[in-house]
Amino acid sequence: MTVAARTLSDQEQRERRIWFRARWERGVAFNRHCHIRVTRWDAEAVEIVLPYAEALSAHEDVFHGGVISALIDTAGAGAVIAGHDFDKGSRLSTVSMSVQFLAPARGREAVAYARCVRRGRRLHFADVDVMTDGRLCARGQVVVSIAGERPGVGEPIAPADPADAEPGNPMYPIGPIDSLTEE
Repeated sequence: MTVAARTLSDQEQRERRIWFRARWERGVAFNRHCHIRVTRWDAEAVEIVLPYAEALSAHEDVFHGGVISALIDTAGAGAVIAGHDFDKGSRLSTVSMSVQFLAPARGREAVAYARCVRRGRRLHFADVDVMTDGRLCARGQVVVSIAGERPGVGEPIAPADPADAEPGNPMYPIGPIDSLTEE
């Protein structure tokens, strides 16, 4: 017997987008470890900032190419999920990714600008540009599959560090999911 998928209300769709935005910064261990910040998250585009750290470098003051590739993957998948229709599922997986390195990734931070350029039934395509110090250093394409339901969608996402949960820290707001705002 086939069970029809439940149609989510506009409010439920909004809550899932907000939840995934919080998950990108605080719920994914790798993203937390790299201290990424989501500075834009909407149906049109996503912007993610990765601060430089020596642990992320290939050479002095240069981001490692694998880290830039991971940023492209993170931003591309984010662009897809930020404008996704959750009636079609929430379990996201990267299917393929291509990266072109255009210049050394030098700077205090790498900023990824991503947008979903095609939405299909299951496969979705995103283009990503990465800038360091105002200079394009990498470009990538990410193909993402969304099918089925991701376990735990909507569950609370705790701050990475209890000190981050202090009132007034804008990186880690505390409270129910509806206290977060979509940007």
